[in-house]
Amino acid sequence: MPSSSSPTPEKSSKPDKPGKPGESGKAATARKATTAGKATTARKAATARKAATARKAPKAESHLAMVRRARRINRELAEVYPYAHPELDFRNPFELLVATVLSAQTTDLRVNQTTPALFAAYPTPEDMAAAVPEEMEEIIRPTGFFRAKTKSLLGLSAALRDEFGGEVPGRLEDLVKLPGVGRKTANVVLGNAFGVPGITVDTHFGRLVRRWKWTDEEDPVKVEAVVAGIFPKSEWTMLSHRVVFHGRRICHARKPACGACPIAPLCPSYGEGETDPEKARKLLKYEMGGYPGQRLSPPADYPGKPAPALGAE
Repeated sequence: MPSSSSPTPEKSSKPDKPGKPGESGKAATARKATTAGKATTARKAATARKAATARKAPKAESHLAMVRRARRINRELAEVYPYAHPELDFRNPFELLVATVLSAQTTDLRVNQTTPALFAAYPTPEDMAAAVPEEMEEIIRPTGFFRAKTKSLLGLSAALRDEFGGEVPGRLEDLVKLPGVGRKTANVVLGNAFGVPGITVDTHFGRLVRRWKWTDEEDPVKVEAVVAGIFPKSEWTMLSHRVVFHGRRICHARKPACGACPIAPLCPSYGEGETDPEKARKLLKYEMGGYPGQRLSPPADYPGKPAPALGAE
């Protein structure tokens, strides 16, 4: 006789959620937890990499921010080098013009050691224009490239005598017509002998303004134009002196003394040179390192030692 009670349904042996064949529920749960843990770790690693990349790639600087930073660098350099000056000895525009032409491919120190004998022999453009080339070459030989420089000096002296009444002109367009005189030389003469503002782009100036990210231009004329747009005209001449001073004393070409640099917080290239303060201080030159400067007759407010005469080093 059939039972009146309903049959009890059997429990299914099928797991609640599918797993790998032959895998128990606990094993599946453990596997999923491990997988989830690995995914979390991977996400954290990816986040850390993104953060590190963000730190290594700082936000691009706007032009306005760069201009403000550049002007602050100039103000701070003015405090570091209140005595900044042209490092060529001269007593008049003619001597400065000649000394600047001689300074190509040599140091201002070597020029300063050479010009006393040169100006004793040829004190005026008329005297220099009448010089015997071989005799002038012998005097300026220590500055290098003495034959080419003699040719330039004879040519510019003759031009001053014949076209400008023996006087150095005070206009850029006239100066650059003289043999051996380019924009750099003309701006040195205008700024320091005539008080006409000018930016002197020599190797030091070009190197530093590129390190400071004021411009990436290599051509001196383009560098001059860019920097002229950053600073008021009244600052051009002294800015040139300060930057060149800094390049010669601290921010050297091969191994800048980053650890001893007073404007390091403003420099986007910090770390290119020695950052250890003690080691960096040993790299300082001229008065910053306790050594003589480049001028035999420096200005009265110069804090360093005068340079030695030729043969007295």
